[in-house]
Amino acid sequence: MSLGQRVATDHQLARLLQIGVVLEEVVEARAERHLAELDPGERAALDDEVEALLADAAEESATHRDRLAALVDALDAEATGFEEIEALVEERYTAPGDTDGVLYDQLCNEETAYKFYDDFIAAIEGSDTEFSVDREHVLDTLREIREEEAEGVEEVTELMEERR
Repeated sequence: MSLGQRVATDHQLARLLQIGVVLEEVVEARAERHLAELDPGERAALDDEVEALLADAAEESATHRDRLAALVDALDAEATGFEEIEALVEERYTAPGDTDGVLYDQLCNEETAYKFYDDFIAAIEGSDTEFSVDREHVLDTLREIREEEAEGVEEVTELMEERR
């Protein structure tokens, strides 16, 4: 299923929500890994603002994941296997591993998540399907998450510009 298509069934909606859950897991893990993998000298060189940004990003992703999982649970649809969803996320939405640094990687993660939610919203809006969950509640949730991702893009961009 592509986000270029309309969302026409509860199963498709559930699958896309699950992709969002895995995408948020990837973003959360990458932010946490950046902090954990730094040697003490590199970690000391990170200022408090960058460290707080990564911690906030991980926390926000966990919140997004929980909100999306609640929508999946509310749907009367068969879940897609985690391995299949993870493979789709890796193939299409995972940021490349050769980024130029912590902030560039975080910017890529935020932009990728924003684009996913923007496309997801458009796919639902392009459909007239009635789902077993309240359509407006799903759209409101996705719009709120997309807005938080947009704010994350702005925050990382500002931080990068300050460091030039």
